[in-house]
Amino acid sequence: MEDERTVSDDRETVSLSRDGRSAEPEHSILLLAFVGAGVTVVTAPLLPFAAIVGGGVAGYLRRSDLAEGAKVGALAGVAASIPAFIVVWLFVGIVLLGADPLMALSSLFALLIFLVVTAYTVGASALGGAAGAYLQKEL
Repeated sequence: MEDERTVSDDRETVSLSRDGRSAEPEHSILLLAFVGAGVTVVTAPLLPFAAIVGGGVAGYLRRSDLAEGAKVGALAGVAASIPAFIVVWLFVGIVLLGADPLMALSSLFALLIFLVVTAYTVGASALGGAAGAYLQKEL
């Protein structure tokens, strides 16, 4: 006999214990990743470590273990790097594309900056996601 069973409907998945009482719902990983990315994008002008905060929010809301928290945090970082790409692309386009011979070099520079920003955002968001999952368990 199993101690738990899972019931699913259109909105969320709910784990039921043996006596039929519902446990906490499991939210969609992608939904939580976009919530974390939104927090990262909104707080980025204000906080130097906004990616950690956004990943932490996603990991905290996931209500899972450290690995799942880091996973949803990393996905939040990937989603948050899309607006970062647009900002880097516009910055390089406006500032560095003044001269025609430098166009190829500045495009390479924009790609390098984007890769560095994406690596930082994904890594920091994964760290924040693990921290958020840890705080969820401890609080």
